[in-house]
Amino acid sequence: MKKLLNDPLQAASEIVDGLVDYYNGSVEQVSPGAIALTDISDDKVALLVGGGTGHEPIYHGLIGEGMADGAACGDIFAAPPPNVILDATKAVNRGHGVLYLYGNYAGDVLNFKIAAQLAAAEGIRVETVLIWDDVASAPPTEKDQRRGIAGLIPIVKLAGAAASRAKDLDELVDVVTNARDNTRSVGVAMAPGSIPATGKPTFELDEDSIGVGMGIHGEKGIGVEKMMSADDLAAKMVDLVLADDLPIGEGDEVLVFINSLGSTTMMECLIALKKVKALLLEKGISIYDILLGPLVTCQEMAGISLSLTKMNDTLKPLWDAPCSSLGYTKLGK
Repeated sequence: MKKLLNDPLQAASEIVDGLVDYYNGSVEQVSPGAIALTDISDDKVALLVGGGTGHEPIYHGLIGEGMADGAACGDIFAAPPPNVILDATKAVNRGHGVLYLYGNYAGDVLNFKIAAQLAAAEGIRVETVLIWDDVASAPPTEKDQRRGIAGLIPIVKLAGAAASRAKDLDELVDVVTNARDNTRSVGVAMAPGSIPATGKPTFELDEDSIGVGMGIHGEKGIGVEKMMSADDLAAKMVDLVLADDLPIGEGDEVLVFINSLGSTTMMECLIALKKVKALLLEKGISIYDILLGPLVTCQEMAGISLSLTKMNDTLKPLWDAPCSSLGYTKLGK
């Protein structure tokens, strides 16, 4: 695959350099791969996100006002090392604790756990909320085995707003868990992305096939089906999300997120959104707000994901709060 690179083996570090340049002084790289806001209030409970690079703008582009305070950046599609996470933790800590918020992947879980232990040894309290919104990756009885996919965008936004007003770390954990537990997602893939260092695709899929339930790295889904229309695919995705154990029905309000995994165009996302909205309204489900675009990507991977967040009185004011970051910016209502 053609990519605009220098040394492919240096792509991850150059991504982080460019990201810091984008923020133009409001974000600094405190050590290689560890980035944080330069201005964090002394009374703030800190929010730290992280994961592998290559999925931009997440996670590392979600730093900003009303969003995360810092991020730990790994190599392409690889978990950040514990020392990077620890450096980012120390950079965002203001003495009121740090919440780790990241996707449920084995490497990330292991390295963030080690970093939390190292932080505790230095007197920094850390708590963790894992994102596991992918309904296709494990049954409802095994939620802790599910992957974190596109639902992380609304979850991080809600967490960022909560971190701006939480009185302590325990309150922040409760609110972010609320956001996580009310978010469900499913993804589909039509063509793979590639790894910059090799240029090779991350998985194989026939030209006329769709991988249903595949993860954001190309992890196995729940089946492969023949290419279908946007309306048929949207209906299948809505059914998969609503069939999960989170009751969403008549009278409920949801946040809808249609995510492009990289190369899928806004045209395609908007066509899918049209059907998703119609199906939800038919079921008496109101739409509180809509997100759309390539926010959780896998290089040039083709595909989309649907995320629904069931809104409640706790989450609505957090969603309405303004925020600003490379990945997502929202004006106040």
